[in-house]
Amino acid sequence: MRKHNRAAESLRPVSIEKGIQFQAYASVLIRMGNTHVICGVSVEDKVPPFLKDSGQGWITAEYGMLPCATDSRYRRETHGNSGRTMEIQRLIGRSLRMMVDLKTIGERTLRVDCDVLNADGGTRTASITGGALAVRDALRKLVAEGRLEKMVEIKPVAAISAGIKDGTALLDLDYSEDSSAETDANFVMSEDGRWIEIQATAEGKPFSDEGFRQMKILAGKGIEELFELWREGEE
Repeated sequence: MRKHNRAAESLRPVSIEKGIQFQAYASVLIRMGNTHVICGVSVEDKVPPFLKDSGQGWITAEYGMLPCATDSRYRRETHGNSGRTMEIQRLIGRSLRMMVDLKTIGERTLRVDCDVLNADGGTRTASITGGALAVRDALRKLVAEGRLEKMVEIKPVAAISAGIKDGTALLDLDYSEDSSAETDANFVMSEDGRWIEIQATAEGKPFSDEGFRQMKILAGKGIEELFELWREGEE
């Protein structure tokens, strides 16, 4: 039996707390089991140089792990980001930019800081799911404050991990499962069922088409459950 008495196709307990950082423009604390990530949005009335005078906005992300988030102290990246950190924050940024037509948000940058408070696997996918909800709240606030003329069309985005351990496909791996899995994968999907990004890596041995199919089915099911967080926010 998995932790939290989960079946192979089950998510860990998921919860969202909004407004966790009162000085952020919008913020969300997402908890997925023992993985906890705070996603805060800052809004800047400027864009990167390559977008200046284009009429287009930008959404970008930064990702970090707090020192006591892991079972042994995670060293602060004071001399520049590691390759892993750069890869994760680029993934988060790419995923969040799929939410909106950037031409509709004006020449401004939404910067999403994803800081891992507690890490137990799936930190990058939790960052995407929580970050997307925080971006939605930031856009709503821009409209409420009159900085955006009207609410833009948003395409909900969420992400989840899946893997193969001891020959069995599992959804939403925690660290103990992820660290011993034969295959580890991350899936990012929009609410209309289209894939934004899929990362799948053989850790122990190559995986088959059938193994990939099973992970993909589990990921689609799990992400659809995560979209309930969006629907709850509409109530």
